[in-house]
Amino acid sequence: MNTIRTLLSLSIIFILSCNSPSNPLEVQPPYKIEKQLVTENAMVVTAHPLASDIGVQTLKDGGNAVDAAIAVNFALAVVYPRAGNIGGGGFMIVRTKDGQSQALDFREKAPKAATRDMYLDKDGNVVEGLSRNGALAVGVPGVVSGMVKAHEKYGKLSWNQLLEPAIQLAKTGFLLTQPEAETLNKFQEEFSKHNRHNTVFQQKEWTIKDKIIQPELATTLELIRDQKEAGFYEGVVATQLIDEVKAGNGIMTHEDLKGYNAIWRDPIYFEYDNYRLISMPPPSSGGIALAQMLAMLEHYPLNEYGFQSTKAVHLIAEAERRAYADRAEHLGDSDFVKVPTSQMIKESYLNQRMKSFDANKASVSKEIKAGKLLAESEETTHFSIVDKEGNAVSLTTTLNSNFGSKTVVKGAGFFLNNEMDDFSAKPGVPNQFGLVGNEANAIEPEKRMLSSMTPTIIEKDKELFLVVGTPGGSTIITSVLQVFLNLVEFDLGLKDAVHNKRFHHQWLPDQIYMEEATLSSKVVSELKSLGHKIEERSSIGRVEAILKIGNELEGVADNRGDDDASGY
Repeated sequence: MNTIRTLLSLSIIFILSCNSPSNPLEVQPPYKIEKQLVTENAMVVTAHPLASDIGVQTLKDGGNAVDAAIAVNFALAVVYPRAGNIGGGGFMIVRTKDGQSQALDFREKAPKAATRDMYLDKDGNVVEGLSRNGALAVGVPGVVSGMVKAHEKYGKLSWNQLLEPAIQLAKTGFLLTQPEAETLNKFQEEFSKHNRHNTVFQQKEWTIKDKIIQPELATTLELIRDQKEAGFYEGVVATQLIDEVKAGNGIMTHEDLKGYNAIWRDPIYFEYDNYRLISMPPPSSGGIALAQMLAMLEHYPLNEYGFQSTKAVHLIAEAERRAYADRAEHLGDSDFVKVPTSQMIKESYLNQRMKSFDANKASVSKEIKAGKLLAESEETTHFSIVDKEGNAVSLTTTLNSNFGSKTVVKGAGFFLNNEMDDFSAKPGVPNQFGLVGNEANAIEPEKRMLSSMTPTIIEKDKELFLVVGTPGGSTIITSVLQVFLNLVEFDLGLKDAVHNKRFHHQWLPDQIYMEEATLSSKVVSELKSLGHKIEERSSIGRVEAILKIGNELEGVADNRGDDDASGY
């Protein structure tokens, strides 16, 4: 059975199975969702069950992990519009079955007319919301270029075949899950404020019984199917995009769109015991920061301290604090600034960074400056894929905030990102995630903004071990860190490693954030006695992970959303 026929059959089954009981609180999701799955051949773990199923069907149709990633990415642009997208950007790590790895950078870029002070008022202060909402917040999108580049290098199936499932979903529609209905309802006022037309996402009240049909997006996807990059960066879609940006007083031009190119880069490689981690280089801060944290932690007996014990949390928070201080000072787009990567992950440097660590006292962030060197709402989405040949993909993509700039391109049907907020609008002033950046991440024309996205693939004894990543803004890096440590230091199974609650420290503000009831009252009290400030917050990350165990693959989807593991 081909992909399209399977998709339509699944849609019919899901529609028929979506009953309407009198009590809406008793309504079950219209899709079967697997949080933990073990298979022998292949695995796909994404933020939405329809996208997971499309990925698996692509693999069954003879596609490889990259083919499945492309099909999933476009499917998420339809069924998960708050973060899945064609109007944003992201990063992908590919590891082939023979152990070769590459990193694909399809991060958004600043328009050519961007200036370092474009979000400041006449007194030099940041104008609240200007870098987050509306057309001036939009960076030049990179997703379509990235997927074309990935297909050109690794694709087995035809480009048309990979786009078709998303096109059919946009045309025929799909049923909402309860969380997605609630999210759409929450943003209705902002959709009205930042759009000059009524969009398909605007309705008085969305429920689990509702279906979203997106004919404009279907037409856009058909143009991308038929013309690849030219179907998005040129022609009618490009004109619709630029008209939308101009209507909102934005600065992007046709020249910006036509000049965009995704880039293949060398990944960041680093060791932790007998594990080798492969992650993203700048303009993502994820790989370097993760390498720093693990190197600072490697020589401490975390296993003896115990999972989420006072000693372990204190130590991990202090390593996170130091890595985020370095992030703020030294990291930016390596095409524009010299990023001292090798020095930042050098053992001698990181040992020096931990010399001020006190097992009996919390550091004070204002006293922990960046090290001296020579010269993400958090609505992103991540998916992990392993095919039957052993090829693996870890891909994170984003619009930045939920629904990005909240602006939908009239006639084209997709949301635009608000990634310009990831630049330092003013050095030293935090962005929406509280992250501080300095000169290395200042706005410049055609520069890529710094990111926290951390798609990662891990080897053990030179064999594939773990494919992992997550959304979560500034918490992305620490979520990946904790899942890895949960597995290899605290001996948790993959499901517990992913589903257990998490904590986070990012240097500034000077406090440990934790999900509600993450730590015991005893541990919280002891951490406070060491000088830590602790604040509860909403969920941290939505990790999608695949663990290779012998000849089997275990997929775990986060329990913080509709995330789903599918395989065969």
